[in-house]
Amino acid sequence: MEATAYAVGTIEIHMTKNVRLIARLDVKGENLIKGVHLEGLRVIGDPQTHAISYYHQGADELLYVDIVASLYGRSKLSDIVRRTAHEVFVPLTVCGGIRSLEDVSDLLLAGADKVAINTAAVKRPELITEIARRYGSQCMVLSIEAKRQSPDRWEVYTDCGREGTGIDVVDWVKRSVGLGAGEILLTSIDMEGTRKGFDCNLVEAITAEINLPVIASGGYGEPSHLKNVVGVGADAVAIADGYHYKRTTVHEVRQSAMNYGIPVRNVK
Repeated sequence: MEATAYAVGTIEIHMTKNVRLIARLDVKGENLIKGVHLEGLRVIGDPQTHAISYYHQGADELLYVDIVASLYGRSKLSDIVRRTAHEVFVPLTVCGGIRSLEDVSDLLLAGADKVAINTAAVKRPELITEIARRYGSQCMVLSIEAKRQSPDRWEVYTDCGREGTGIDVVDWVKRSVGLGAGEILLTSIDMEGTRKGFDCNLVEAITAEINLPVIASGGYGEPSHLKNVVGVGADAVAIADGYHYKRTTVHEVRQSAMNYGIPVRNVK
């Protein structure tokens, strides 16, 4: 497929497929929550209710993240995913508390389409390969919580941004590709919840090194932020704060993308 060039402000965007608009839902127990820098968590409401709303607004995918699963050694997401899958018919990606092939199988049987792993992958990188071999690399999403250490270096964090690892994000991404990861979920701890825009330098540092799809997460506040992050190579954007606090809708974000000439799925 030939790439199409889109002039977006001063940025030229080369796209071969639609940019995906993903609704991110962070879950703690049975509640949908939201914080800033992955801290100061505030209860928003029922995750299933919001998931169904975003689906009807036209979200291309839904992303469920159990933010405490890695801390407490358990995940509540199977039941939530199972209920959601009965009423939502777009891909579901699930992140949090996944430590084994059995955990992956349980979530896929519950209705998930993909799984994203962070903490368990750092602790045992072989899990990436095991998941990719059994379920396909398209199912294996590497979740990265990145914290800036200098203008051009970011460190991998685990346990919902609580624990530094000393691992360089770019090095970890390149290694994960060799292990079988099929997609990267890239969350900027620095920008998450701030409404100040995505960490475009971070996204560009990753997209310059790999050809896998990259989901940018953390920082959306206004339409120009979408333009900027797509301009540095993001294949998808995950938005939480803007949707949860009703500052925007999926439809409005889609319209903004179209106004900028960014290719997105046409939703009637």
